[in-house]
Amino acid sequence: MNMACIGDADPFTAAIPATKVELTVSCRNLLDRDTFSKSDPICVLYTQGIANREWREFGRTEVIDNTLNPDFVRKFILDYFFEERQNLRFDLYDLDCKSDNLSKHDFLGQAFCTLGEIVGSLGSRMEKPLIGIPGKKCGTFIVRAEELNNCRESVMLQFCGNKLDKKDFFGKSDPFLVFYRSNEDGSYTICHKTEVVKNNLDPVWQAFKIPVRALCNGDYDRSIKVEVYDWDRDGGCLRLTLIIFGNAHVLTFLSLFVQNGNPQNPYCSGIDGVMEAYYQSLKSVRLYGPTHFSPVINHVARYASAVTDGSQYFILLIISDGVITDMAQTKESIVNAASLPMSIIIVGVGPAEFDEMIELDGDEERISSQGRYAERDIVQFVPFRDYIDRRGNHILSMARLAKEVLAEIPDQFLSYMRTRGIKPGPLPPPYTPCPPSAVHPLLCRRVSRI
Repeated sequence: MNMACIGDADPFTAAIPATKVELTVSCRNLLDRDTFSKSDPICVLYTQGIANREWREFGRTEVIDNTLNPDFVRKFILDYFFEERQNLRFDLYDLDCKSDNLSKHDFLGQAFCTLGEIVGSLGSRMEKPLIGIPGKKCGTFIVRAEELNNCRESVMLQFCGNKLDKKDFFGKSDPFLVFYRSNEDGSYTICHKTEVVKNNLDPVWQAFKIPVRALCNGDYDRSIKVEVYDWDRDGGCLRLTLIIFGNAHVLTFLSLFVQNGNPQNPYCSGIDGVMEAYYQSLKSVRLYGPTHFSPVINHVARYASAVTDGSQYFILLIISDGVITDMAQTKESIVNAASLPMSIIIVGVGPAEFDEMIELDGDEERISSQGRYAERDIVQFVPFRDYIDRRGNHILSMARLAKEVLAEIPDQFLSYMRTRGIKPGPLPPPYTPCPPSAVHPLLCRRVSRI
């Protein structure tokens, strides 16, 4: 993950972890505001201030002539702070003249979201309807995010074509090239367009310099697709001229974050094993986002699903200081995990808003996803800041925190056993009671037997 300094004077601000994220915007089925042709759309991005909540223009894409389905090449590059709620607004306009004053152009619709929503969406791709014009369907807004690496190299390219298809009735084609970089899900994202060479079936396009980061995000094995289009036919494809294939190895969050360092066998032996793994992890793990809960929950659920006879019960502890960036996927993971022998404890640290974590707690309303409700409550959320003793009694505050963190575990454990009709029995091997000296007495809460 890349680090970006966001302040020069304040050393604390400069140390806040951030990553640079590139946003690519597309739209489908925009309103047609032109009488004798199609709209000429442009997308304008606004960000919202933290203090005054005012919307400020961040940047604009290029204008694409005569299309209702634009794929904008110009990107928006933002610093993503996983612990903040970064509100975004995308406005679409049909440009009717050369004025920079947006009030002189036709409004086509808008979309609201947070940067965390985009990053946390499946494949970091979010799609939602455009709104803003009463009684009108304004089309669909599509945005894709990708974390940028720190590659600073550039490459000089030049292409030519030979005997391209003749698409124009009264003349030759007017070809231009479109470059796409591949994504992890097999799709492609537009990254560059050349100029149009008018009335030519053997075009030679001008050489151009492009950052390697824009072309393949610094991954030299990433696939690149180049297509030829006829400008006069409004994007009609002439012929695919070049595809470069390659493979990229991507490390996942779970391949880096297993406490004992072994994803295939992540178990720890007793309290001593847990403490040893904890101390070792402190040497190699830095805690920052994005805050994806669902991969971790799904990972623990796979182990819990293999042992449903009551002989083992899994407890996942998550410590987080940021907003959840994959809320929809997290809710679905919890609903699925509610039928398994597992509980989830979430401790929120820092000054962030924890509304989403409170929702996951499910004390007021049982959590649901896509119309399915969780079979039982398996989540306990505790904000750490509520247990800081302002008078300096550290031991007392930690005792209150430990009590609250573990408060719902006995009932959650018993609810699973009762619903499955599992009767108590002797503790199965290889687990043995921990010696009293190994566990702090405040953490020893006895789970009643049925």
